[in-house]
Amino acid sequence: MERSYRREHYRLAVAYGALFSDNAVVGEGKVTNLSVFGCTIETATPVPCEQTLAMRLILPDKIESLPIDIAEVRWVNGNKVGLKFVQVERTANVRLHGFVWDRMVERFETILASTPSPAS
Repeated sequence: MERSYRREHYRLAVAYGALFSDNAVVGEGKVTNLSVFGCTIETATPVPCEQTLAMRLILPDKIESLPIDIAEVRWVNGNKVGLKFVQVERTANVRLHGFVWDRMVERFETILASTPSPAS
């Protein structure tokens, strides 16, 4: 039976590195979209559905990676994996929220700058 998922929060299209692990799997991948509550990664490492992972997101805002204590695998489609962030330490969560917000503002400003103004 196929489960459907509905995203409740806007996700940013990105291309950042990620490392992940559980008791049986250690892998790396590329985050292809990101929100404060989850992400999609592309990876060559097989990841079972309904698994929980520890993750580190390689974001360009700082040298240090951003730790995600627990991410739940919500779906797997080929080499793409949908993750929901279940547990994120407070400092990392504040950083993640700020990072996503700043990128959303940048995109909004880009859209506004490229939109022709109405004739007066």
